[in-house]
Amino acid sequence: MEMVRMRLVIKGRVQGVWFRDSTRRAAQKIGLSGWVRNLPDGSVEVLMEGPQEQVQKLIAWCRHGPATARVDEIRQTPEEYQGEFQTFSIVF
Repeated sequence: MEMVRMRLVIKGRVQGVWFRDSTRRAAQKIGLSGWVRNLPDGSVEVLMEGPQEQVQKLIAWCRHGPATARVDEIRQTPEEYQGEFQTFSIVF
């Protein structure tokens, strides 16, 4: 099982619509570690680590997010796996 690390920047109507908490819950359910946070430009950033298959599941979930969100674009940046997180949290 290949372990990977992926950074996402999600643009659209993604702040003020429970995107961070919904992402945290989805990541925990899928079994990933990392974090999610709002960025000053109105986008949301996600940094996740875990098995490739589970990472792809969270990316697919982020393409639509919670019901009140509108995702216009997702920028994906693969990074070297570090295994530094124990949980998935919201950071400020």
